[in-house]
Amino acid sequence: MFHNSSQRRYWTFNREDELEKKRYNANQKFRMKAKESGKPGLSESVFLERHEEDVLFRHYERRLLDFCNAFKPAMPKSVVGTAAMYFRRFYLNNSIMEYHPRIIMLTCAYLSCKVDEFNVSSLQFVGNLLQETPAGQERVLEQILEYELLLIQQLNFHLVVHNPYRPMEGLLIDLKVREPRVSEESADDFLTQAAMTDAGLLFSPSQIALTAILTAMTLFSSSVFSYLTECLGLREDKETLSKMYDLMRRMKTLLKKYELPKPEEVNVYKQRLERIHAELNTSSKKDPFRVNMHRTGYRALLPLRYRSLLHTQTQFTPTQA
Repeated sequence: MFHNSSQRRYWTFNREDELEKKRYNANQKFRMKAKESGKPGLSESVFLERHEEDVLFRHYERRLLDFCNAFKPAMPKSVVGTAAMYFRRFYLNNSIMEYHPRIIMLTCAYLSCKVDEFNVSSLQFVGNLLQETPAGQERVLEQILEYELLLIQQLNFHLVVHNPYRPMEGLLIDLKVREPRVSEESADDFLTQAAMTDAGLLFSPSQIALTAILTAMTLFSSSVFSYLTECLGLREDKETLSKMYDLMRRMKTLLKKYELPKPEEVNVYKQRLERIHAELNTSSKKDPFRVNMHRTGYRALLPLRYRSLLHTQTQFTPTQA
């Protein structure tokens, strides 16, 4: 249950500025490591500022959701939500300048399939990279397997994600009796928007689900107040009712602030990001600055209950191509 979960204890925060501070620290940590490395190609002129990182983060997050939504066979909503949350958690403490979001986003999707028991083989997974050749798909899978254990470690082995989809379904069943015109589609739209913000790091799944339902409800009915007071039993609890309205306002404000990244900005910042990673990729495997994932080493760090994740899907080998 969410109340006793690692998500509530370690991945739910009180304020947006807490999240921004963590991301700023990750940016500064990379800069410091880059300067200490003495690499001539890593200088202040090429580094990304925090707001520039955020533009690229939103760009790749959108790509992650597009990949998941176009996936064949269709990914369950919970798997998509888990992948998106992994992506946000990872870059809460890591800079995109150190770990390229293109491969991290795919690793998040791959791991979420395992954790949420959406059984697709590794061949099926990379087969959804339609723009890649078979050889390109093989290279991508090798990268995914290389970064999978890093992702698990950076998530602090907290792999179970409580998504708002299940509580929303329960609320929707109840609400349909009162307001049949309220559709799941309009509530789903709210959850899709919420997934592209920090809502999942600031609010509980049930709070997000309730706000989605009430937002959809306002499109057809003005009885939001009666729903809260009668169905949820808050008529006499003015304090909780006030907190609920405040929570809804905060969440809606968060969603309204979201802006799709401008293509021209994305292109400029991507060029600098590629320069940074090109410099990092020239490093030898023994370079302490460029972390090289050794699967056996990280496997030993995994709690026993998670080690089986590394064997739950078909591993891609040249003989399978």
